[in-house]
Amino acid sequence: MKLKNAKEMEIGGRLKGGTSEKYKTGNWRTTTPEWDEKRCIHCMLCVQQCPDACIPMKDGKRFETDFEFCKGCGICMQVCPVKCIKMVKEDKK
Repeated sequence: MKLKNAKEMEIGGRLKGGTSEKYKTGNWRTTTPEWDEKRCIHCMLCVQQCPDACIPMKDGKRFETDFEFCKGCGICMQVCPVKCIKMVKEDKK
């Protein structure tokens, strides 16, 4: 069975972040997603699955994570089909 990518899926679920848009929550995390832009195929699964809507996209391309709102949950890494996202320990210095 071939999985649908985000562009093929029906619209549903959370489309836009809620209160995290009003409050910067990035200092909650202990790990940070590190995105390899060169390996990314822009399937948008990470954008769609991010519970905090902190991965911006435009014209079918994703951009760097907005770390002011990212909580470091790692869902983006888990759903990435080409494994271009890895979670790294954040240095809070």
